[in-house]
Amino acid sequence: MSNEVRKDSGQGIALEEAKPKLQHPPMYKVVMLNDDYTPMDFVVQVLQRFFHHPREKAVQIMLQIHTQGRGVAGVFPAEIAETKTAQVNSYARQHQHPLLTVMEKT
Repeated sequence: MSNEVRKDSGQGIALEEAKPKLQHPPMYKVVMLNDDYTPMDFVVQVLQRFFHHPREKAVQIMLQIHTQGRGVAGVFPAEIAETKTAQVNSYARQHQHPLLTVMEKT
């Protein structure tokens, strides 16, 4: 329905088209957890390979994981976060590292 004016008993009533409200999908953080065995270079490699961070940013995130026990690799819609979490965990196991990645709702 387009914008239109309707006369009713001499009183003008304006009708506007209702715009649908679009909701953004819920977002999830992909969080990498620190462990005492996974080499720092491997974590940097994972951040570059799966999250497309430039080396400098990947090193910053890796250092946050190392010093604070956890770091956010990225924020994504649920399906993408699930996929990236599974890919990273699988890749770490294939390379015999205990690196663990989880997802948390933002």
